[in-house]
Amino acid sequence: MHLIPAPVELLPGPTDGGAFVLDPDTRLVADAASGTAEQWLTCVLGPALGLPLRPGGPDARNAITLRVAERLAGRGFEAYELVVDASGVLIEGGGPAGVFLGAQTLRQLLGPDAFRRAPLRDGPRRVPPVRIADAPRFAWRGMMLDVARHFMPKDGVLRYIDLLAAHKLNVLHLHLTDDQGWRMPVERYPRLTEVGSWRARTQLGFGEDAHRDERPHGGHYTRDDLREIVAHAAARHITVVPEIDVPGHSQAAIAAYPELGNTDVVDTSALVPWDRWGVNPNVLNVSDATLEFYENVLTEVLEIFPSEWIHIGGDECPKEQWRASPAAQQRIRELGPADEDELQSRFIRHFDRWLAERGRRLVGWDEILEGGLAPGATVMSWRGYAGGVAAARAGHDVVMCPQQHTYLDWRQSEGPDEPVPIAHARTPEDVHRFEPVPESLTEAEAARIIGVQANVWTETMDSARAVDYMVFPRLAAFAEVAWSPLPPPAERDFADFERRMEAAHYARLDALGVEYRPPSGPRPWQRRPGVPGRPRDGAPPAR
Repeated sequence: MHLIPAPVELLPGPTDGGAFVLDPDTRLVADAASGTAEQWLTCVLGPALGLPLRPGGPDARNAITLRVAERLAGRGFEAYELVVDASGVLIEGGGPAGVFLGAQTLRQLLGPDAFRRAPLRDGPRRVPPVRIADAPRFAWRGMMLDVARHFMPKDGVLRYIDLLAAHKLNVLHLHLTDDQGWRMPVERYPRLTEVGSWRARTQLGFGEDAHRDERPHGGHYTRDDLREIVAHAAARHITVVPEIDVPGHSQAAIAAYPELGNTDVVDTSALVPWDRWGVNPNVLNVSDATLEFYENVLTEVLEIFPSEWIHIGGDECPKEQWRASPAAQQRIRELGPADEDELQSRFIRHFDRWLAERGRRLVGWDEILEGGLAPGATVMSWRGYAGGVAAARAGHDVVMCPQQHTYLDWRQSEGPDEPVPIAHARTPEDVHRFEPVPESLTEAEAARIIGVQANVWTETMDSARAVDYMVFPRLAAFAEVAWSPLPPPAERDFADFERRMEAAHYARLDALGVEYRPPSGPRPWQRRPGVPGRPRDGAPPAR
């Protein structure tokens, strides 16, 4: 049945039992706990099929029945069972999220047309008889979307939430601030968006291909935009985790409020949001005033984002300015840390305590291990596996996102026609063979790996179609790693994954309007400029 991600258990029904036929009389029967799945089926699946899917009573026949089942709760709130026979469809979940995820599977069973916004044909729709029992491997199945380097307007973010839901991913990590832009309004500090959300120009490409786009670039969300994003995600059982990056990657904030920088070694009044990529030397100072500033920022973050986790970055913080700054060195003497690494640790620990006091949890990149790990922190292990292993052994929760497997800004082949040939080639097969739990961990340590995440850094992605090209089909392979109980990497059947993609999932992405990279290579408009077309004679690529 070409399902992606692959379910835990799938048993085709008897062929003599017949399929279930959806028609204008098909009803939706839902208990009170299944309201989000009912609403989604009515508003999304109904228009795609041209069917009203009206609500029905408990005795309705010819029905799709949705309910939370206590018997499934022991398998987790995202577990579900889906049974189709000639009499109807029954979706039961361990919780409301499980029912919703079962509805996503039903959509795949209905064929690619179910992924459109309006029907292509009239008439009944058939669902093959089947019994599916399913539950995710990991609780955190996320994608980080960098909207700081290149701003993605609200509608694009809402679209990506829908794409995550279609692949049973449940976390959208929004990278809202960086050297190149600040995207969240803070009422107490309006210059963060007035100044920090726009840069004068943008570096395009890397290395020998790098040049400047002299057009200004920027934008920011309103508070209501962000509330809408959170609500849209919540209706799809997706958590939005906001990131406010400190103490590095902060030049946009310093440009808006120069007193945040190390003013005793740098003329911060001359800084503007950065128009280049890389690791920026301008970092926050470590004064009490700066801590208070970011407490006020995070207070407004907490008002908008109900997520248990708040991401504070902590990555790629050069220490040169602190070493040169008399104020930073005085701070080290006052607080007693051994060095600048421990000074950063003190900075992170401050916000770990501050968030914990407000019922939230801090998550940061694996550099927060340096100088001592904040007691309640969750670690995102991006520089390979080592940070995650160290954090798990120290009793901390870990989200595995090693760059060699999960960075979707890396090139997709070694071919010369990749549009931006950065880093090493990572194919869908490379992603599909990603194993998040290292064999070196004990069973108790392995339980600390709470999830996995794919990271989409947008230095090279200046439009939604560029993001689509880099993300898909690799995100589909990643979703299977996050959800399905796959065997060890050497034993994984990538050919079966490819078969399911070719048989149905590329057509689903087509219906959704996703401009993915075809397996045969970039389409003509996706190729690197100046590279001869492929395949030969300019023929259109075949899937």
